[in-house]
Amino acid sequence: MQMPALNETSVIGPVLALLRADSPGTLALITGTEGPSYRPVGAMMAVLEGRQRAGSLSSGCVEADIALHAEAALAEGTPAHVRYGRGSKFKDIQLPCGGGLDVLMVPAPDRDVLGALAEAYEARRPVTLCIDTAGGGLSLSEDGQTGWQGETFCIRIEPEIFFYVFGKGPETSTFAALVQSAGYPNLILSSDDETLAAAEAAGCPTRHLTGASVPEDVAPDDRSAIVLFFHDHDWEPPILKAALNTPAFYIGAQGSQRARHLRDYDLQALGVGEDALARLKGPIGLVRSARDARTLAVSVLAEVLAEA
Repeated sequence: MQMPALNETSVIGPVLALLRADSPGTLALITGTEGPSYRPVGAMMAVLEGRQRAGSLSSGCVEADIALHAEAALAEGTPAHVRYGRGSKFKDIQLPCGGGLDVLMVPAPDRDVLGALAEAYEARRPVTLCIDTAGGGLSLSEDGQTGWQGETFCIRIEPEIFFYVFGKGPETSTFAALVQSAGYPNLILSSDDETLAAAEAAGCPTRHLTGASVPEDVAPDDRSAIVLFFHDHDWEPPILKAALNTPAFYIGAQGSQRARHLRDYDLQALGVGEDALARLKGPIGLVRSARDARTLAVSVLAEVLAEA
């Protein structure tokens, strides 16, 4: 099985770390919070041999102690439940936020189930990981949400946002570098060799465009964002028409309000209806009239994440 690149900032990172480890480890996860919390219910962390960790469950204040409990759970072969912060018996370990944190340790989680979870993640299929908190058994379900179901705790794992970035120039390459550095999967599509070279230098996958179109094998899903950064707006209508026929949750194009009006007119001439046009964002970004590539990149990324 070919696994996605390990990204410890994502929910799947700890799972992949356990799969790649040479010896059994422990899966630690948040099953409940009280008051403020740095990480959400369902967040996971892997504790590996030598108390090495992948992922985090707090701002760093309890991870070392979690590793100790995870090591003990692995030695005993049974799940362990630990409470930190408010209401905890460990008075010497405080959470700076003042809240409470419930953590479950699952020793030597079933590698076959974790492997199936990794395959679903790679295929961008939503899946729910179900954990028998008494015995530590794992199973997968297509349905369900994060939370308790009797003695079973479930974690709903959705595909990460995938960014399809079309364009030319520093706005394209700067935005590409930003989403890549943030760990989001992406594909940069451009007709400009310089733009593609800059994106590749940032570690982004790229595709050379030979015309104003979306390649047939590019198939955005409902967890995808399609963003256009073109100064030559003649490239936009065919690409946007194809984009609006996908379930992508965010579709936007750089440009002024005047460019938006002209773009809408061109799309209407291509047969795009009002309902589809209403899905199109533009001008894009939370910071209006951003004239710096870095400001625009951060502004657009913030808008996409706000829509997710």
